[in-house]
Amino acid sequence: MSALRMAFNELRRITSGKLPKLAVLALALVPLLYASLYLYANKDPYANLNHVPAALVVKDKGAKDLNAGKDVADELLNGKKFNWQVVDDADEGVRKGRYIFALTLPEDFSEALTSAEQQKPRQGVLTLTTNDANNYLGSTIANQVVSEVRRAITAKVSTEAADRFLLGFSTIREETTKAADGARQLADGSATLRDKIGELDSGVQQLSSGAAQLRDGTHELRTQTAQLPGGAKKVADGARQVADGNETAARSAEEYAAKAQALVGVLDQADGDIATRLRSLGFTEEQVQNVLTTLGQVRKPVDDANGKVQGAAGDLRKLANGADQVADGAEQLSEKMPALTAGIAKLDDGATTLRDGLWKAATGTPQLRDGAAKVADGSAQLRDGLTGGVGKIPNADDPTRAAIAQAIGDPVAVRGLSQTKAATYGAGLAPFFLGLATWIGAFVLFLLLRPLSRRALAAGQSALRVALGGWLPGALLGVVQVLVMFSVVRFVVDIEPSNPLGTFGFLVLMSLTFVAILHALNAAFGAVGKFLGLILLILQLVSAGGTFPWQTIPVPLYPLHYGLPMGYAVDGLRHLMYGGDLGSVGRDVLILLAWLVGALALTSVAAYKQRVWTASKLKPELVL
Repeated sequence: MSALRMAFNELRRITSGKLPKLAVLALALVPLLYASLYLYANKDPYANLNHVPAALVVKDKGAKDLNAGKDVADELLNGKKFNWQVVDDADEGVRKGRYIFALTLPEDFSEALTSAEQQKPRQGVLTLTTNDANNYLGSTIANQVVSEVRRAITAKVSTEAADRFLLGFSTIREETTKAADGARQLADGSATLRDKIGELDSGVQQLSSGAAQLRDGTHELRTQTAQLPGGAKKVADGARQVADGNETAARSAEEYAAKAQALVGVLDQADGDIATRLRSLGFTEEQVQNVLTTLGQVRKPVDDANGKVQGAAGDLRKLANGADQVADGAEQLSEKMPALTAGIAKLDDGATTLRDGLWKAATGTPQLRDGAAKVADGSAQLRDGLTGGVGKIPNADDPTRAAIAQAIGDPVAVRGLSQTKAATYGAGLAPFFLGLATWIGAFVLFLLLRPLSRRALAAGQSALRVALGGWLPGALLGVVQVLVMFSVVRFVVDIEPSNPLGTFGFLVLMSLTFVAILHALNAAFGAVGKFLGLILLILQLVSAGGTFPWQTIPVPLYPLHYGLPMGYAVDGLRHLMYGGDLGSVGRDVLILLAWLVGALALTSVAAYKQRVWTASKLKPELVL
């Protein structure tokens, strides 16, 4: 009897009757129910988070130029990632399960965010109230949402602070520019001051020498003028005597001048009378004038003498007045001479003080000159430093400053570069659950199928032929399971693999391998083999790395991952469903083929051993 014949007989046995056929149909749908329903239920849970009730408590009173509480609330409500309910108190709602979690913004939230500006920095505190009794993953997602809110607020506040910081740099640059201009003027003035102090030093040295000479002169003057008050008194007395004599002479001369002038007046009147009498006697005017001319020549000596007398009298008056003024001046000089000598003494004392002061100044001006040189050098360094520093102070325009502030406030951006990507959460879980569904489908097949044909064993058929004959019915039904499961997942659940044909073929290989493994366990160990198949399922659940990376499992479980076939099945499905490098798929195929061949070999050994009937075989201790 061939292996195909044995397989055909087994299939005919389990389909003979209405209920057996329904049972076979149910077995074919088991992987479908497990994989498709679970993947459908978890296809994209993140898209339905807006149905999750969450409480939002906004107590923030805001601060100057910032109302972070309102901004956060508006962002959350507009984002519609959760079914947010704005309430005053959410503790009881979270405790009783009306809300999965609650987010509270305290009264001083905005004040805390702006506290650094008042030199009293403190953190703004977001309060997240969770209750794992409501849902553990809900709390985990809430923590992620709050972390994102925290990051967004931090970026916004940091960006605004950086913008003000950069704006302060612009102000600093402007003021530093003014300071640089002032330093430039200071440097120029200091250099001029240094040069002028050099000139001052030379001048002070000359002044010091001149002051010494001046003091010598004033001292000599003081010595020479000590006797001036007595001499001035004598001069004043003599001048007064001269003035009195001149006054007497002037008065006498004035009397003589008056008499002479009177004589001239008489002569002038006589000329008039003579002319009048001549005209009355009949003389012509020419004759009259001739007579008057002759009279004038006669009186000319008198007129000349009168002029000299008048001049002499005037000169004597001037001399008398001048002598009087000289006398007055001499008297005043005599009166002022003591004060003059006292002033000369003071002048001499002042000249001495001036000489001493200028000598000290002449001694100090070199130090002043050196100090001015240092000031000039320092102000030049200040000028150069400020001028050079201006160029190093940022002075960005408004768009550039906004961009820099954004980069400072939120310096790290994540640019997603997915070499391969699952379209949804369900697609991400599909490789793991398709693998589990295939194993479970193979497991339930042997609830109906007999591992080995008893007739073939009794007839002494080849062990390999008997093993293949027992494996082929399960393999065929496994392919049917895979076909139904893959079709529904692909076209109904709408999880589209990157390589559909490759994925289907790999699922078929997985089913053939898992059927062979469970077939071998049932053939070799009987009822215990079913239990061993369940144990293998559990071991593969924890070691295959279907949800988290397999490297996160405890190190003692690493051998299970490397040794059992489920991890390679999941790995191959991921590469075929998501795309990318298929190099590791060949390795996964070879390992599954090795398990397939190994399982068929174990089944062949079991078939060989079971050709001999034993008491335990006729009456087993445990029947499942």
